[in-house]
Amino acid sequence: MQPHSPQSMSLFFLFIAIILVPDSTPVYAQIDMNCSQKFECGNITDIGYPFWGSNRPQYCGHPEFELNCTGQTAVITIEELTYQVLEINSEEKTLKVARTDYIDNICPSNPVSTTLNFNYFSYTSDIQNITLYYGCPQSNPMPTLQDFTNQFSCNDSNGFFVTRNLSNLTAALMTYFRTCDVEVIVPANQSAAQSLENRPNQENLVIALEQGFGLEWRENSTCETCNISGGQCGSNSTDPSLFACYCTNGPDPFSCGRSQSSGKKPNIRLILGIGLGAAAAVLTICLGIYYCFTRRVRFLSDTRWKNVKKDEKIENFILNYQSFMPKRYSYSDIQRMTNSFNHKLGQGGFGGVYKGKLLDGRVVAVKVLSKSTGDGEEFINEVASISRTSHINVVTLLGFCYERSKRALIYEYMPNGSLDKFIYDQGSQGVNKHLDWKTLYDITVGIARGLEYLHRGCNTRIVHFDIKPHNILLDKDFCPKVSDFGLAKLCKGKESIITMLGARGTIGYIAPEIFIRNFGGVSYKSDVYSYGMMILEICGGRNKSDVGVSHSGEVYFPECIYKYIESEQVSTLHEKITDEEGEMVRRLTIVGLWCIQTNPSDRPSMTKVVEMLEGSSLESLQIPPKPSLFAPTTPQHYSSTLSSAPVTKG
Repeated sequence: MQPHSPQSMSLFFLFIAIILVPDSTPVYAQIDMNCSQKFECGNITDIGYPFWGSNRPQYCGHPEFELNCTGQTAVITIEELTYQVLEINSEEKTLKVARTDYIDNICPSNPVSTTLNFNYFSYTSDIQNITLYYGCPQSNPMPTLQDFTNQFSCNDSNGFFVTRNLSNLTAALMTYFRTCDVEVIVPANQSAAQSLENRPNQENLVIALEQGFGLEWRENSTCETCNISGGQCGSNSTDPSLFACYCTNGPDPFSCGRSQSSGKKPNIRLILGIGLGAAAAVLTICLGIYYCFTRRVRFLSDTRWKNVKKDEKIENFILNYQSFMPKRYSYSDIQRMTNSFNHKLGQGGFGGVYKGKLLDGRVVAVKVLSKSTGDGEEFINEVASISRTSHINVVTLLGFCYERSKRALIYEYMPNGSLDKFIYDQGSQGVNKHLDWKTLYDITVGIARGLEYLHRGCNTRIVHFDIKPHNILLDKDFCPKVSDFGLAKLCKGKESIITMLGARGTIGYIAPEIFIRNFGGVSYKSDVYSYGMMILEICGGRNKSDVGVSHSGEVYFPECIYKYIESEQVSTLHEKITDEEGEMVRRLTIVGLWCIQTNPSDRPSMTKVVEMLEGSSLESLQIPPKPSLFAPTTPQHYSSTLSSAPVTKG
């Protein structure tokens, strides 16, 4: 026998295993007995894995499921918030909880929104959010409340609560609520929230919050196998996030040993020694096979791994944002609601848009994302952005589908389509759809309000990066909605400078700092530039022969606009324009020219833009200096994956 043959290696491992592996059966018998104990506290009884606490050691559960017993009350802490446990249903894997800071109290010292660790918990389907606003200023007159809103008081400070989707609020109420100090979202049971709507007052608000809401937990499916084998479910002693099945003769990753039927306890040292010896022999053979196929296996593995990681990225995103996510549909549902994609509404940069109908009869627009749109960034951007918004001037996401390469987003249907159809003369190619200047003016103000909300009204600032007429949708009353968030970027906190790996947007609307680093840092001011180019296009789109505008997004020279503004001949841009309309056009033009200033710091914020548009005195608006960068270009769509001049932070 050669000194290093597989046989000698097998005998060596067998000897080492038998000599060195201790017999720890008594220790694991004690662990098995400890984990058979159930958590008991008040009316919460007979609670086992994944929960632990009191007489159940941590290794008998999962770290995220610790229960504590205070008096006769069971509590659990999730994402630094403490909840009273009202019910636990181990069979259905659900629990009902209520925030302890809102029990018999609607004025906590530190009001914050409810958050979950969606790797382990999710909301049940019967949830309806209640939104509370604290520190709202006195207003004269106070805004008119709706039947699902009401006022309460906290320490002589105004507070309000809303029991429905915030998109149902009037523009006046949304504007007022943005002036409040704190916005808090607390889930409630749907029936309790609806009862509160029927009698909206402070007392019933307390009751609704005390009744709590339902959660589902995700349990390791291996636990059932472990229980059937006679073991106790628990966590690994070295890594508590990993599952362990505790048996009387030791832990196992899945279930208890299959040799117990003989009635004798297996000799773990002998079993382990034989296993190690056999493994050594098999390993010698496998090494040769592995060497022959290693390159092919590596290639296939890398390809599959990339696809798996891509799918994991999307699925983890869906889990993490589950509290904000709308309803998830299957791809067959999408085919059914669109009648097999029979009615196409348009084509965007990321896929086609089709008309569809939900089971309840609501007409919707379904965007089917192209298979060639990268690793799902456009899907994540779209859902993460819109799911965080609720504003009359931002499109509402009603549902989504994700089945690997099959992805779709379901939006509210906008019967008047996109804005570009109303600002270009389409000639023989289509019907001219001119809007009066008052309607166009109101549309520009609505767009400004939508962008103002994205930039400062959300808890997380959202920069759109693709503002243009094609991405502004109009409802039946011509109320504008900002749409198409495939290139959007969410900013932590209220950070001003954004780091990007490449340019994004549509040429003609892209701010210069996005692709030329010397112009300054990329920020929400980049959206301001795109907005400015768009409203200048609105002002010039009626008579493109005068200002060098053509349809399909080609951008004119703003220099031509300055000529008319400085000579106060705005009315000559358009035929049959009244003095009042001329004042609207002049105001829009001046605001647009301020928005396209080359230096981002010279551009106004969208809040200032709204003030400039709604201000009473046109004479107070000064004509801005001419930007140094003018260049007409053919429109081209950029994504974050395209190579471009690098943009640096600073």
